Amino acid sequence: MNAPPQPPDNTAGLRQQVLDWFVRRQREAWSAQDEQAFVQWLQADARHRSAYRQWEQYSAALDAMPADTLAQLRRNLARDKAQLAATQPPTLPAAAAVTALRRRWVLPSLGMAAAIVMTTGTGLLAWQHWQAQPVFKQAYASQRGQQLEVQLPDGSQLRLDTATRLEVSYYRERREVLLHDGQAVFSVQADTQRPFHVLAGPVGITVVGTRFSVRYTPGLAGSDGVRVGVEEGQVRVLRRDGAPGPAWAQIAEAQTLAAGQQISADSQGSLSPIQQVAAEGIAAWREHRISFVNTPLSQALAEFERYGSTGLSIHDPAVAALRLSGTFDPSDTQTLRKVLPHALPVRLQQVAGGLEIRAAR
Repeated sequence: MNAPPQPPDNTAGLRQQVLDWFVRRQREAWSAQDEQAFVQWLQADARHRSAYRQWEQYSAALDAMPADTLAQLRRNLARDKAQLAATQPPTLPAAAAVTALRRRWVLPSLGMAAAIVMTTGTGLLAWQHWQAQPVFKQAYASQRGQQLEVQLPDGSQLRLDTATRLEVSYYRERREVLLHDGQAVFSVQADTQRPFHVLAGPVGITVVGTRFSVRYTPGLAGSDGVRVGVEEGQVRVLRRDGAPGPAWAQIAEAQTLAAGQQISADSQGSLSPIQQVAAEGIAAWREHRISFVNTPLSQALAEFERYGSTGLSIHDPAVAALRLSGTFDPSDTQTLRKVLPHALPVRLQQVAGGLEIRAAR
């Protein structure tokens, strides 16, 4: 994330020069000779162009501020001016008081904004607070057995698998998704000015524009880590430390994935080596398929239960540890019941409330 623009250096009166030029250029009487003099001033020192660009950034940011925020900044200015006047010695000339005040305040003429903003103190804090507020925020959730398509304001698209919960927040300089539980495919519209972040437990994923999947199921035994697969573009996956926000990416380890690659992380965020995406792709669930490769039967059954009730249970630890491989339709529990006795040394026993998977006799 880019930091908010900072006020230009005041060395040798540079700030005052910038303010003078800025105010003069807002006037209707600006002439070709004035423009030539301004260009000469920009070219005279590399610091001039940089400092003036910073003030232009301030102007654009302030013009976009809500009226109530600007009103609050003006109230802060009036209060601080009164406090400054009350703390000055009686012998301090009025001109000196104004000079002291200018050292603490930025006083540009900003056209539509017509705002006065402090460079220190509560006014700047209020502006920074406003900058940190999301411009779009929405929570989404899919029900058990449901898939959900979501269109975001910038054209990005999300596809949520069953029992998935996430929150989307768009800020002025970044886009952010907090994945609480479940899995989703992200088709991100490219925007170099606002990178797209997905936060999933101990892992952060950063992109500009691409298509990728993220799975995070913290409540599912054996599947409580994070898995990321890339279908298009590149994705940076890192172990993060800290809450969501501008400084969330405290990097302990990171990997960059290209199309056709995937990576997993454990519940602590430790990343595994990069692997190739399986033949069924980054998200077989989009075609209503789930695949298992040498997966404990108890874990496979829990995955089925995410999509709906199977009516099956396991109580024998030895049966729960049996390994299952294959591809299934998660909504077709009848086929699962038929396949299990042929794929594993088990039988289905009718019990109160459903069928229990027991060891074959």
